[in-house]
Amino acid sequence: VITMLRTLVLTSLLASSVFGFSPIAHNACAIRSSLKAADSEVSFDDLDGTDVRVGIIRTRWNDVHVTNLVDGAKKALKECKVDEDNIFETSVPGSFELPLATKLLAMSGTVDAIITAGVLIKGDTMHFEYICDATSKGLMNVGIQTNVPVVFGVLTCLNEDQVIARSIGDSNHGYDWGKTAVEMALLKNEAVGAGKMSGMGFSSPTPLDGAPSEGEKKSKGPGFF
Repeated sequence: VITMLRTLVLTSLLASSVFGFSPIAHNACAIRSSLKAADSEVSFDDLDGTDVRVGIIRTRWNDVHVTNLVDGAKKALKECKVDEDNIFETSVPGSFELPLATKLLAMSGTVDAIITAGVLIKGDTMHFEYICDATSKGLMNVGIQTNVPVVFGVLTCLNEDQVIARSIGDSNHGYDWGKTAVEMALLKNEAVGAGKMSGMGFSSPTPLDGAPSEGEKKSKGPGFF
């Protein structure tokens, strides 16, 4: 009898432990998480993008949704006082083409930040996973290799409802991408440019012994040439 009681207690404890990680509880958390994900949790200070040049590279795949995202980004750029003449926009067929197009634009030296915009929706095959992985890694590498801020503006969603929840109205993620582009462009320009910037931790570098002073350095044009 004692052995049976011990077995029942142990079984009860294991069942309650497993239930905490049951698919039902997990799915409920996932649903709450997905609903919350549509709201922006990023705050931005007042940004002055008067002298900032921004490139927008968008895909023609899922054109309607991508257009909504680009419109949101342009709204944010306008609020940040980015001149329309300082916004360069072009398109590529799909998200897989974004990294190369972004690198070419970054190397041109004509923009201070680049917003990429695309929409990927999971289908029945592994194509979705491969494209998401290649695109995200490729765009990250472009920013690191060129020192031009690249905003990852590619929605990777499981269905079209998730896309709509993140591309229209107050939940348009493109708006945040526009603000991010201006903030990162200002950060980059002040970090590598002349003069001090206040409050961000960067200042004019001190020349090493034997290194030419600022007055002795030749001025260089934009880009890598």
